Amino acid sequence: MKAKEQILTLKAYQPGKPIEEVKRELGLTSVTKLASNENPFGCAPAVKDAVMDELDRVSIYPDGYAAEIRDKLAHYLGVLPRQILFGNGSDEVVEMFCRTYLSPDTNTVMAKPTFPQYRHNSVIEGAEIREIALDDQGHHDLDEMYEAIDENTKIVWICSPNNPTGTYVSKEKLVSFLERVPKDVIVACDEAYCEYVVAEDYPDTLALQRDYPNLVVFRTFSKAFGLASLRIGYGVAHEDLISVVDPVREPFNTSRVAQRAAISALDHLEYIEMCRIRNREGMDLYEHFCEQYDLGYYPSQGNFILIDFKTKQGDEVFQFLLQQGYIVRSGNALGFPTSVRITIGSEEQNKGIIDCLSNWLDAESEK
Repeated sequence: MKAKEQILTLKAYQPGKPIEEVKRELGLTSVTKLASNENPFGCAPAVKDAVMDELDRVSIYPDGYAAEIRDKLAHYLGVLPRQILFGNGSDEVVEMFCRTYLSPDTNTVMAKPTFPQYRHNSVIEGAEIREIALDDQGHHDLDEMYEAIDENTKIVWICSPNNPTGTYVSKEKLVSFLERVPKDVIVACDEAYCEYVVAEDYPDTLALQRDYPNLVVFRTFSKAFGLASLRIGYGVAHEDLISVVDPVREPFNTSRVAQRAAISALDHLEYIEMCRIRNREGMDLYEHFCEQYDLGYYPSQGNFILIDFKTKQGDEVFQFLLQQGYIVRSGNALGFPTSVRITIGSEEQNKGIIDCLSNWLDAESEK
């Protein structure tokens, strides 16, 4: 049996090794995972109680329309309920937009490197993929991305903050871009890490949708809200766009437990503010470390930092840290071969990994 030609070019997602496997293989008693940009503080304590309560109803199908969380989220965001599309993580919402708008006679524009699911799902639909390299500061090159648009372009992807660099698109640059993009081209702005942003010129994309109905915003409960394993994300767009995409959604694509957890999480926004503050404190530690050892890094607005070790391969740094009980992400797989991406952890975790790296670099410099 023959599969689609484009499917044969894809590779299945390869997750990192589980913590227990790393402990067993390396004989370690403690392993800290700082590789997947998860919230090191987890979810708000009250969310756990809501999850436990909902377990009594796991035999009942969830509300396919997700009415309760839809209304609550709409009120929180200041949008209409019918402007929201829920997904099994925001990556499923990405998939739904690709399935709806992309085909072999279309093309899609994105940065490189960026979140790989834009490319992955575009390949599945057979669309032409136009990748534009990030500029020297690790930002989206919006001028070059605009030049790549033609009459067959359906979606332009903007990841802000961008994964893996953590850089963002300012309001001024985004508005300038939206002014030029044809109104029949979707501009998809992925804001998975927006709750961590502290930059004052970060755009209010939901407000911009009033003037630019082709602007779509993706967000998630996986990161700052600490619900990664429950898989619930969403897209916000003009109701006409949502009505077109919604029919491709699977009937029960978000679980009862995920919906209940998200509802509870929105009742405890003070917890998210605490996570944002602690994240920024951790980021300051890593930036100071990079400056102390003359390492390259992109100023990040996410909950991760991409550090360039310059004379070392990312895999080498990854393996060293793994031996010390820290799982990070090698830049070799991210388009930055001499870098590693490290999720900002707790104060103890951040200081632990920085101490390991400092001792290693000091020892190397003495050779």
